[in-house]
Amino acid sequence: MNTEILGLIAGGLTSIASMPQLIKVIKNKNVEDLSWLMLLILVTGLSLWVWYGIQQDELPIILSNSFAVIVNLALLVCYFIYKDK
Repeated sequence: MNTEILGLIAGGLTSIASMPQLIKVIKNKNVEDLSWLMLLILVTGLSLWVWYGIQQDELPIILSNSFAVIVNLALLVCYFIYKDK
């Protein structure tokens, strides 16, 4: 298997891992069990991976981590929107 395809599959799977949590939060408007600090640290780390991917010209790293940044930023935004509800 081509290593780029392997990277895209692995990155895709890890990137969509947070999607069920995001869907649940949006549906229930409940963020009681989320840690905003963990999300902030995760988004920071994922953003650094995007930067690293750009520096190395590695499309699988750039794409998968960019998507993960968006999903986890959405979770972080939801946290602050729904935290008092």
